[in-house]
Amino acid sequence: MFMWSRQRTTSTFLAFLRISRAQTSKEILSLTCHSSSSSSSSSPSSCSSGLHRSVHQPLFSRLLSTPPSPSPLMELKKVLEVLEQFAPLSLAEPWDNVGLLVEPSRPRPISTILLTNDLTEAVMDEAEALTCDLIVSYHPPLFQPIKRLVQRDWKQRLAVRALEGGIAVFSPHTSWDSVRGGVNDWLVAGLGCGQVSVLSQALASGPCRFKLEFKVRNAEELQPIAEQLKKEDSKTTLTHSVNSCEAEGLVASVLCSDTALPSAVQTLLQHGVASQALAILKTEQPPLPGHGQGRLIVLDQSVTVATAVEKMKSHLGMKHLRLALGSGHTLESTVSRAAGCAGSGASVLKGVRADLYVTGEMSHHEVLDAVASGASVILSDHSNSERGFLAVVKEKLGARLPDSVTVAISKADRDPLEVV
Repeated sequence: MFMWSRQRTTSTFLAFLRISRAQTSKEILSLTCHSSSSSSSSSPSSCSSGLHRSVHQPLFSRLLSTPPSPSPLMELKKVLEVLEQFAPLSLAEPWDNVGLLVEPSRPRPISTILLTNDLTEAVMDEAEALTCDLIVSYHPPLFQPIKRLVQRDWKQRLAVRALEGGIAVFSPHTSWDSVRGGVNDWLVAGLGCGQVSVLSQALASGPCRFKLEFKVRNAEELQPIAEQLKKEDSKTTLTHSVNSCEAEGLVASVLCSDTALPSAVQTLLQHGVASQALAILKTEQPPLPGHGQGRLIVLDQSVTVATAVEKMKSHLGMKHLRLALGSGHTLESTVSRAAGCAGSGASVLKGVRADLYVTGEMSHHEVLDAVASGASVILSDHSNSERGFLAVVKEKLGARLPDSVTVAISKADRDPLEVV
């Protein structure tokens, strides 16, 4: 052990710490002590002139500044959790095909994520060139059920290439449309600031529940019915409450899940009194404020139709848009209320009272209906109303993922239609 003597001496010692890199690339700490004057008596434990002591750096790690540790690698599961936190898949429409669509058999750490609006063969080429680990494709490349994986179908070819390259594929689609701060909020924000509301409200996810209402003569008659209902399904808690008291008896209700419904109905029908007035109601899940399809914005400052067009060109990064003027409208007409829905928004926008509709595409007759209702229509083509949101996603994921994960936006992704 290397120790310093506590004995007073006339010698003054100067200590210099020097970090030098050896040929073996190991950090060595060299402690050199030089005597500045001679002494008649010297302690055996003191440093003599020219003494060198070399100690490996780990022994002095607390004395030196520790280099930053590398960012942890992320597994696919962890990245999917981050995507779920950003936009829960439960917000997607029931008909949609969202989530992890392609999962390689050999998992590997996720270091590069490629964002795209559509997964095309050009985008897959780009992903392979980037040695991409995960493709997040807004539109699901696999939508219809697949019975085989063959080369003659371009979507099946993409799935095969992803599996062969060990590339996972994830699609959020309508969950990004629905979530607060998602695609539709981004779309209407191009017109300016204002009060935004949801056109088609999203509901909380959860098991379907039913309410069964029936009548009994008294509480004594209700007791065995309630006990039998609970006995029929031990996994589901069946509760009852007396809602009101009428001359002919009590009106009771039972809440049950969809799986417990058949047995609950059968139990009530076995009791003559209960079966005389049995009503079955399906309960609705509570709404999720701020989440849902489509948006209505009441602008803080009204704009003209012409200004709205220029604003949306800038917001979407497009030189040209298609415009249908509403009945009685001109380019100088005022827009104070606008409704937007990314993609194909006619079904969501139909019947909404607004000065302007903004969406990707509508059919000829849907445009005619909108114009007749007094709404002007801006069409950008389908994916052009969505693609710009990828920049928002990149920023949000970058804030949630470690530095070891690179998030890139596809340069090969583009709408298949262009103005010529």
